[in-house]
Amino acid sequence: METLSLDGRTVLITGASSGIGTASAHALAGEGVDLALAARREDRLDEIADAVESEHDVETLTISADVRDEESVESMVEGTVERFGGLDILLNNAGLGRGGDVESLSTEDYRLMQDTNVDGMFFTTRAALPHLKESQGNLIFIGSFAGHFPRPSNPVYAATKWWTRGFASSVQASVGEEGVAVTVINPSEVRTEFGSASGESFAERFQEGEVTEPEEVADAVVFAAGQQNSTVSELDLYRRNKFSGF
Repeated sequence: METLSLDGRTVLITGASSGIGTASAHALAGEGVDLALAARREDRLDEIADAVESEHDVETLTISADVRDEESVESMVEGTVERFGGLDILLNNAGLGRGGDVESLSTEDYRLMQDTNVDGMFFTTRAALPHLKESQGNLIFIGSFAGHFPRPSNPVYAATKWWTRGFASSVQASVGEEGVAVTVINPSEVRTEFGSASGESFAERFQEGEVTEPEEVADAVVFAAGQQNSTVSELDLYRRNKFSGF
């Protein structure tokens, strides 16, 4: 595939305050991309922005935003475009997981996952698409292994990730003629804070090298964003022994 220089382009990253979002910020900054970093933990964003600016000659913007709130999302996108003059890449990364089978899952946790993983990605995509059409940019979703295979331990989370894949595929069909590339990156376990709200996080459960590192997912983001004429429709990134128990 033909690649293009990302130098001087602008990316908006949701869920940028940790894990895949933070790793992607560093990886994209290394390619010369200016960054709009969005999350609810603004203090963490400021630390990340300072680190990125000290390492790379790029500009950053930090935005306190909640993807579950459509007005907050509209302001997030508008602020990015106002600051940088446009938007070239959206990394739809913000997500939430809660364990529990259907019988034991609380309504609160059910709604939190739906609000974040479904509504949040919809609100953000809707707000960003006009600007991505203008730039013929890249719309990148962080999906999951759980969007491909049954997950008995958390079927609702899995369902939200199946939704992500279906939504992204249909969006691609509707905007491809206007030059927008749409990608879904599906990792299996990634050593991040994910899962900490309902128990032990993946960073605590797994040692380095046991599962995917966030920097590996970030490399996949850079690869998808760098395509000139084609789109990386889906990219699966699984730990090497993921299927050993199947």
